[in-house]
Amino acid sequence: MSRWTIEKLREYMNEAGVDGWMVNSSDYHDSEYPGDYFKQRSFLSGFTGSAGTLVVTVEEAGLWTDGRYFVQAAHQLEGSGITLYKMGQKDVPAIAEFLAEKLPENGCLGFDGRTVGQEYYLELKKTLEEKRIRFSLLEDLGDKVWEDRPALSCEKVWILDAEKYSGMTAAEKLAKVRESMKKAGATVHLLTSLDDIAWLFNIRGGDVECNPVALSYAAVTMSDAVLFVQEKALDSEVRQALEAQGITIQPYNAIYDYTASIGETEAVMLESSRVNCAIYARLPEQVKVINQVNPETVMKAVKNPVEQENIAKAHVKDGAAMVKFLYWLKQNIGKIPMTELSAAAYLDKKRSEQEGFLDLSFKTISAYGSNAAMCHYSATEETDTELKPEGFLLVDSGGQYMEGTTDITRTIVLGPLTEKQKFHYTLVLKGMIDLASARFIYGCTGAGMDILTRGPLWQYGLDYNHGTGHGVGYLLNVHEGPQRIHWNARGGAQTVIEPGMLTSDEPGIYLEGEYGIRTENLVVCKEADDNEYGRFLKFETVTLAPIDKEAIDISLMTPDEIGWLNQYHEKVYTVLSPYLEKEEADWLKEACSRI
Repeated sequence: MSRWTIEKLREYMNEAGVDGWMVNSSDYHDSEYPGDYFKQRSFLSGFTGSAGTLVVTVEEAGLWTDGRYFVQAAHQLEGSGITLYKMGQKDVPAIAEFLAEKLPENGCLGFDGRTVGQEYYLELKKTLEEKRIRFSLLEDLGDKVWEDRPALSCEKVWILDAEKYSGMTAAEKLAKVRESMKKAGATVHLLTSLDDIAWLFNIRGGDVECNPVALSYAAVTMSDAVLFVQEKALDSEVRQALEAQGITIQPYNAIYDYTASIGETEAVMLESSRVNCAIYARLPEQVKVINQVNPETVMKAVKNPVEQENIAKAHVKDGAAMVKFLYWLKQNIGKIPMTELSAAAYLDKKRSEQEGFLDLSFKTISAYGSNAAMCHYSATEETDTELKPEGFLLVDSGGQYMEGTTDITRTIVLGPLTEKQKFHYTLVLKGMIDLASARFIYGCTGAGMDILTRGPLWQYGLDYNHGTGHGVGYLLNVHEGPQRIHWNARGGAQTVIEPGMLTSDEPGIYLEGEYGIRTENLVVCKEADDNEYGRFLKFETVTLAPIDKEAIDISLMTPDEIGWLNQYHEKVYTVLSPYLEKEEADWLKEACSRI
């Protein structure tokens, strides 16, 4: 199939005067989980992994992907005529380097500019400028080959009630955005990030897996607000509710004509790292571009009192589901057949039974033994591993509820452990507790705070190769900016931690071929006190689920850490026990007993 599709693509490339064609894994909004309509790279190449880029020239074709998919890609590309390029490996050229070598002088590189970000486009342009490469951004040649392409998702849009759930009306949010525009000197604000648009207009949808957003664009001026959305996604009630708040509805793809029609004297505010290059290319040359983080991103990160109250409710529901799962797992391990996938399915079922549950916030990660040492492991039918009454099961999961978004990781003891496993488990727990219990002065960033969590591991020359914390949306994306906790002071790690921010606290450790450990709670930043030394903040843990005590080496923990854990477990039992069956509550009481 892929040989035929590649040759067919080359025919269309020849007709269009294109010397190279690039297809990535993105949708028009750089969503974390693009829908089936956007899986063109998979169709053309036969490689079905979630991350990868296909490049086709007149004579060659290559597929770039990362270490998670080397084995899978090698298998799926066999016989396709497509060369696998293992990203990050020695002597493997980057995509831009490959194109610089293979494209002819004054040649043309084409791609669907709606799926390529402006910043990456500029990087490509810079690398290829010596060969004076031209770009074709406004055509989708792959669409001509993919005759039975799935339809673009068009799920119904619904309104999130301001008084009960979001805490602010769309009109109030628009007023705040216009204040930011005025401060920045902007007259037009273009918005393409789906979570920001959903937050701004108090809408939710179902066009991206696990993320309750609608495919859309937006434009805001000092007098108008335009939502570009598939019209079939709106019923008359939703349309009227939006129009009543001064929001004009236009067709989804009309954003491109709108952008081209912006007056040359206007000043356009946008976040170039989140705008596709096809939109950027439509801007008139004389327009002043103000490139900054979308104000919506900053505003929605700080949860208001209504949202915070609901977030607490969501975590009670999520915690009850987690306890039911943990009880079932502990009671049945070694007694009935279990695998990574069947355990995940049981947890998903318990979540789905909670009132107000809408969806998972991401596909449940259930990783047993050495599989958990692969940080991005996701069980499949081919890799599904039987659970045995020994070692660890790592489960990272979350839900979307009307009251908010959850994300929790627990490393669960299934049977006998080694002293080494207990040692590592306890260091990870100490780090999680040390951040959760911190008091810090206002102005601290994620980069400055990361040592609190990594400190217990660093003391023994250990570390983990991922961030300690990410922002979490309110009934939105489970991974949300701008804040990030990581010692590497780039991007969100330089963002000041503000009261109201909801952030994950998730240290871990991963020993290849042996096991992986991670413990994750979500924390809300709160005011602590204000004195002559400054304004102090603290974290309040909102996640509610027991932390497995069987793996703890108490001798490694400080009295303060033990005190925090005992208080946390007391709260978990007190809050969750009324929502459980008697045998579950009895088990939870023991699981939350003092150490």
